[in-house]
Amino acid sequence: MDAEYRRRYRELFVKHWWWRARSEFLVAALRRLHLNARQTAILDVGCGDGLFFERSAEFGAVEGIDVDAALPAASRWEKQIYRGAFDESFQPSRQYNLILMLDVLEHLADPAAALRNARRLLASDGCFLATVPAFQAAWTNHDVLNHHVRRFTKNSMGELLKRSGFRIAEQRYFFQWTFFAKLLVRGHEALWKRPPAVPRVPPPSINDLLYRLSHMEQAILGGLPLPVGSSLLVIARRES
Repeated sequence: MDAEYRRRYRELFVKHWWWRARSEFLVAALRRLHLNARQTAILDVGCGDGLFFERSAEFGAVEGIDVDAALPAASRWEKQIYRGAFDESFQPSRQYNLILMLDVLEHLADPAAALRNARRLLASDGCFLATVPAFQAAWTNHDVLNHHVRRFTKNSMGELLKRSGFRIAEQRYFFQWTFFAKLLVRGHEALWKRPPAVPRVPPPSINDLLYRLSHMEQAILGGLPLPVGSSLLVIARRES
């Protein structure tokens, strides 16, 4: 991730309409899993400084791992975040009932290795939940800024999970309207070459409008098997 982007990431996560809408979508997906919070151990891979912990803690005891974790002073999550690579050197004392990879796999040159490691750490009845950006056609400068390697489809993600020892429980695209917006942005970028720019929080009225639009879209269309979206949610379980 771009250094300036990393510096602003907390503000974007808390205030920007896209991150706020994504958080609500994720919470709704987690609620559909009917987890027993008292018995659920959660691992958030690529957790940063624990930005999603406030929401995921509703569903169980949450821990995280991130190679670039930079915690603010006196963070309440300090003891729950491992700093390091998510590979076989990570040897926690437990297995997890839920493993999250929220917009992580697209950054990796070898996402299958990370998935195999997730399977190693997942309890036999556990659940794996990931989000990734969808469709290479929606590639924009935002992907460049984020150091993305690829975007995914249901088919490519499904094949990757199958090869890594998972079976799909649910897949759905979301952020449908932004898929078409990204196609327009890509066309604009092809005509007018500009360097990638770090996103900013829009003015309050626009920020609130776009959040409401995204939240309404998810509420109305979220249960439908629509063929497009700028993001993909996948829920999977260990293949026996």
